[in-house]
Amino acid sequence: MATAERQDSRTVLVWLPVVVMAVVAVVDLTAGPGVGFLPLVSLGPAFAGLAGTWRRTALIGAVALLLCVALGVYDGIFETRRGYTAMASVAGVTVAGVAAAVTRGRREAELAGVRSIAEVAQRVLLRPVPRSAGPLRVAVSYTSAVAEARIGGDLYEVVASPHGVRVIVGDVQGKGLDAVETAAVVLGAFREAAHDEPDLTAIGARLERSVARELNGEKFATAVLAEVRADDRTIVLLNHGHPAPLLVRHDGSIDFPRPPAYALPLGLGVHGGDPPMPYQVDFAPGEQLLLYTDGVTEARDGAGDFYPLGERAAGLLKETDAQAALETLREDVVRHAAGPLHDDAAMLLLRYHRH
Repeated sequence: MATAERQDSRTVLVWLPVVVMAVVAVVDLTAGPGVGFLPLVSLGPAFAGLAGTWRRTALIGAVALLLCVALGVYDGIFETRRGYTAMASVAGVTVAGVAAAVTRGRREAELAGVRSIAEVAQRVLLRPVPRSAGPLRVAVSYTSAVAEARIGGDLYEVVASPHGVRVIVGDVQGKGLDAVETAAVVLGAFREAAHDEPDLTAIGARLERSVARELNGEKFATAVLAEVRADDRTIVLLNHGHPAPLLVRHDGSIDFPRPPAYALPLGLGVHGGDPPMPYQVDFAPGEQLLLYTDGVTEARDGAGDFYPLGERAAGLLKETDAQAALETLREDVVRHAAGPLHDDAAMLLLRYHRH
């Protein structure tokens, strides 16, 4: 929808110079030379400089200048200074419009370069997750709160390790490039630890050390870690101050398996407190676990009400494809917010597929 609106706005700006000059010409011919509408022909190249290239702006300026001369001759105003003043106005605005178009073109090229770098950064930081891992089908959704951004402060990863499928979903403090830096630290440590460490407790401790060492206690990240082993029919969770996952049972019932005790987020271990304790939850074939960030549950509608995830998540049972089910849920969150989200929203869906 936003893309269509931007396309419509650009189409209006493209045709606006021609329409404006045509209107000025008609009004000038109708009202006569005494009204003094002729200098308004310069609005053509002025509007052209807003959206067109410098070549198109110069072309519109040349057309405006010819139109000014034709109308000036028809009105007979070249016998006074008015005709030459109108031509000077059109020429001056054309030069200014060309200069503005050149500057805007350079900035757009720079922005395109920055976006391409951001896309590479996203592929490195938030790599595509596997569609299947062990007994699981996996789907992921990420919606950035920053317009046109494709990366932000939420993170996720799925690693098929010798110890089982390890998963992380997290939300780092802050926004922008600082948040991306923190997310990179957490993901880098998790990807390495997920292959090496024997259990989630050791992975969590390793993440805590990495975040504390790299960020000097100035940043933190909430995160929930999960581990699924083949034929175990349980999932092990480790929660570092993150919203509890959502579990969809066979019969469509919803549960939010909460930790026995809440622990501090990653990076705040230096302030004391007990480390998080892992806990097991029954997880059988045909059931689904949704890990998400608070950008989902804190999405507000026009009345200020939060998104009712527990009520809407039953829709995950309606789609046979995991990615299609998660995309339907994401669209529902966006509709509830009735506009851009105020925080990044990441969701990762795990479907226990086979025995």
